[in-house]
Amino acid sequence: MTSRDRILAAWNGQATDHVPLTTWCFGLPAPPHLRWERDGRPVEFWYSMRMEHLHTFPAEWDAGDDFRRVMAWQSLGVDDLLDVSVPWSMNPEVNFTDLAVEGDPYPVLVREYETPAGRLRHAVRKTRPDPPGWVVQPDCVPLIEDFNIPRAVEHAVSSPADVEPIHYLFAPPDAAARAAFAERMAQAAGYAGEAGVPVQAWPAFGMDGVIWLTGAENGVLMALDEPDAFGRLVDIVAETDYARTEFALSFPEVDIVVQRGWYSSTDFWSPALFDRYVVPHLRGLTALAHRHGRKFGYVMTTGVETLGPRLADAGVDVLYFVDPVQDGLPLERARDLLADRMTLVGGTNALTLGSRNPTRIRDEVRRAMEVLGPTGRFILHPVDALFPDTPWEGVEVMIEAWKECSA
Repeated sequence: MTSRDRILAAWNGQATDHVPLTTWCFGLPAPPHLRWERDGRPVEFWYSMRMEHLHTFPAEWDAGDDFRRVMAWQSLGVDDLLDVSVPWSMNPEVNFTDLAVEGDPYPVLVREYETPAGRLRHAVRKTRPDPPGWVVQPDCVPLIEDFNIPRAVEHAVSSPADVEPIHYLFAPPDAAARAAFAERMAQAAGYAGEAGVPVQAWPAFGMDGVIWLTGAENGVLMALDEPDAFGRLVDIVAETDYARTEFALSFPEVDIVVQRGWYSSTDFWSPALFDRYVVPHLRGLTALAHRHGRKFGYVMTTGVETLGPRLADAGVDVLYFVDPVQDGLPLERARDLLADRMTLVGGTNALTLGSRNPTRIRDEVRRAMEVLGPTGRFILHPVDALFPDTPWEGVEVMIEAWKECSA
């Protein structure tokens, strides 16, 4: 079986030659024997194009590098996917100004917007860079960026009056964005066909998009204190998510579309708020994917016991992730709750790989394979990604243990 055959079979609950093993790379330090060169210099860290539009890479990384990463994993017997991140656009009537303000201990970067619905100000501290391999904070304040949440001085949406301008700042992809994505898809489709891997598109932010705009605490308080304004913000994000998803699905090479959900778990939202603000839009997206004959994936690393059945009810086909470390959900419980309704991805954790404890790594892999492997709807995956502080020796032990269980 090719990687694509094997992964699609796992998504569909069909027989495979063995349980797939996949990873996501978020700055993994690659071993010297698997590196390639760019402009005469070795590419030391691996990433994924799913990070495009969301993060600033510390060094150049493009679709060709994604393809080389796939080939490197496959040389070890590990499966992979090619990811594409779907863009959004800003209304042409919007203008913005960037400036930097002195601050203690860090300077503050500011972006001020002028929109047809009013002015909006977004201010974020610029901190020192992380060690090599980690994504870097840009020298401006993009509307969407993980750095914005913990470093915010003033969130983009700080009051109900800030909601309506978002309609102009987070809009469906315009002609230029569509053309750029079509070019990206042509590259990804060609590489995917050559390597025999699926193409996975990332067109939906959901509550992650909301939290990027409001911050975590402000978002929860707005949902409770200003439900009408908060609901309007959720709707604006959802409308652009839907348009981006519909656009991604217009490409037949896309096998699955995925919604981010790191900020949609019970760490942030009660089940009642999840039912009110997440589920209705999620049902629309899964129905859209299924009308096109594609799969729909969702990322959630905590709160799966409570919210996982809701995801299944809403039509989610693939759950990223079942995490034995962060979530504390017993694998047997996850299996009994969800494995007959969704493909479960996970079973081991990058923190375990970083423990440098071979016995712990092997035991975690074996347990996942024993409990979830027989369901026929399982993909082993270290949750949630391999980072710059993930040691290669831990990755090697995981691969060896997986091969032993697959023999």
